[in-house]
Amino acid sequence: MAPPDEELAPQFADMLARNGVGVSESRLALLPEPERRPVFTPFISVDDHALEPPDLFSSRVSRRFRDGAPRVDLTTGRPRWVVEDRVIPVVGGDAAVGRPMRDWIQLEIGYDEMRPGVRDPRERVRDMDVIGEWASLCFPSIAWGFAGKVFSQMKDRELGYASFRAYNQWMLEEWCRAAPERFIPCQVAWLADPVLAAEELRRNAALGFKCVTFSENPHGLGFASLYSGEWDPFFAACEETGTVINLHVGSSGAIRQPSPETPIAAVTALFPLSGIEALYDWIFARIPVRFPGLRIVTSEAGVAWVPLVADRLASVYRRRESYAPTWQDSDPTFLEVMHRNFYFTSIDDPSAFHNLDIIGPDKVMLESDYPHADSTWPDTQTIFADELGHLPPETVAQIAYRTAASLYRHPEPDPAWVEQVTAAAS
Repeated sequence: MAPPDEELAPQFADMLARNGVGVSESRLALLPEPERRPVFTPFISVDDHALEPPDLFSSRVSRRFRDGAPRVDLTTGRPRWVVEDRVIPVVGGDAAVGRPMRDWIQLEIGYDEMRPGVRDPRERVRDMDVIGEWASLCFPSIAWGFAGKVFSQMKDRELGYASFRAYNQWMLEEWCRAAPERFIPCQVAWLADPVLAAEELRRNAALGFKCVTFSENPHGLGFASLYSGEWDPFFAACEETGTVINLHVGSSGAIRQPSPETPIAAVTALFPLSGIEALYDWIFARIPVRFPGLRIVTSEAGVAWVPLVADRLASVYRRRESYAPTWQDSDPTFLEVMHRNFYFTSIDDPSAFHNLDIIGPDKVMLESDYPHADSTWPDTQTIFADELGHLPPETVAQIAYRTAASLYRHPEPDPAWVEQVTAAAS
């Protein structure tokens, strides 16, 4: 898996070097077009990623900011974003699909080395059809941080704000409107000012955004902590507009690497720990208690750990007078908050689907994570059939698309489309 934020690239580079993986000097190969697999179930993917075009900012910011706006430098032959005095390469993890596995973790990749669906929303729809994916919720690429924190950290605050607004405009008007029935609009948050973030969120909700990608831990990015109360205007705006909060793994700017020698395989396997930490922190910061209408999704964090978390929440609640003296008897229990306010997402969690009585079948959604290295494309339907095949059809439909359609206020799969993709795969 590629690093969640660009400042983690040196950490990953060191791990890659220890594993004997370098940057290719020659053009990276693409695999032949995959054959269609049988469609076990249509689904909505609540975690995919877009790759931003080179002219995203120059074509949308005002003339005043155009010269300083983020731009792509191609002098090395592979694209690198230039953001003020920072250079952020486009990395191979942003375009792993359709390439040999040995090339997934290259640090830099050219546009001509990617599948067209990585960059083009209309081509993306074709790749979605290959795996029976009805709708897609897309986060930013690795370069911007999965909560869009690069914009809020720009030295020129006005330029950062203009770039932030340009990004959301592009996501809605260019990416999602290319096929409105196939994409769920997800905005990035303005992390530098919670009050302004709330104003932007209300404006964007009126434009059609259904959700926002926010940081698991804004304190880890240098912003106000969840415990400070400063984010309350933003959370109030999310509750008021019905905007779902997505907490993508790595959006805190940190990944788990127990020691400098820990290899990349272990770091990737530790990804769910970020989701566990986020859930505990949000509960104990009392955010869902103060804003009971919030709906919070731990994106790309997996699901199989939820029973463990439930056990620990119940255990700590029994001793709350010692551990959590601010928790009142009139408050919901920790477990009640988790089951009421949180949703979980699965790329590949076979054991989770044998523990749905603990997790809740209406709290689990699916992802393909296209086009990242974690993506199951083009084998997604085979994996879903293996993991969900023992469940009743109604439960499969709930997990595959009904919960996501309800949560994000998006249409369920069109029966004519289902018939079309099923016939194409037969």
